[in-house]
Amino acid sequence: MENRKYVLLKQNKALFKYTVVEKYEAGIVLAGSEVKSLRMRRVSLKGAFCSFKNCELFIQGMRIDAYKNSDYVKVDTLRERKLLLGKRELLRLRKKVEAKGYTIIPIKIYLSGSYVKLEIGIVTGKKKFDKREEIKKRDIERDEARMRKNK
Repeated sequence: MENRKYVLLKQNKALFKYTVVEKYEAGIVLAGSEVKSLRMRRVSLKGAFCSFKNCELFIQGMRIDAYKNSDYVKVDTLRERKLLLGKRELLRLRKKVEAKGYTIIPIKIYLSGSYVKLEIGIVTGKKKFDKREEIKKRDIERDEARMRKNK
């Protein structure tokens, strides 16, 4: 069985603002109409974050628009959704977030086979000079690529 990943949405702005320390793959509990809406890329991770409630991890602020052909199921677009991780992973995440002040944010959402998966990351905020340095590196790489192309 081939397990291909089809990326639906990647949060590039978050990768610019934060330094990712660790990444995890989590399943997500969704309604059927939400999955159909996701397949149509009617999702936004802007401002989304993860938090613990009673030893379970939930994602808050993720917007999945209502599926236009679904009239019998009315699901709140901004409701919190449960993330599915192993017990050890949850304990490890909780320890890091409480002890060192890290934050958990979603990085990308993708289809793995027929399942919807969410890549979450433990992150720390970047300082202004880190962001400037990253912009500088990106500009240099872009200029070098242009020079190689024009030769």
